[in-house]
Amino acid sequence: MDIIAMARQLGAAIQQEDVYLEYQAAKAANDNDEALQGLIGEFNLLRMSLSAELQKSDDQKSQSKIDELNKQLQATYNQVMANESMKQFNEAKSHMDHFTNQITSILAMCIEGEDPETCEPAGCSGSCSTCGGCH
Repeated sequence: MDIIAMARQLGAAIQQEDVYLEYQAAKAANDNDEALQGLIGEFNLLRMSLSAELQKSDDQKSQSKIDELNKQLQATYNQVMANESMKQFNEAKSHMDHFTNQITSILAMCIEGEDPETCEPAGCSGSCSTCGGCH
């Protein structure tokens, strides 16, 4: 079998895994959460306003405006991160990142000559169900 075809089969198998499906569901929930999207939009506007203020010449900058924008930016960021959809997305993304790192590590080890049947990324038992994560 052609290695590219095998890679495509691996890709299709990955898309059937629970960790992938949970990540996609969390991503869709994030995208459809109007309150969260509003907060993200507000955060981005505040970030652009802060950036514009910081780019002004020293004699035109307003430290009080910078401080207020920083305060608002931090408060909005905290609201974004406290949103339930965002919490679920971050957890699902963490699991997906771990899963992706495992696959990448195994492939890299095989490319370096390790036995594909026995190689395991360092510190990994191979079972995601008992894993507390990489960090």
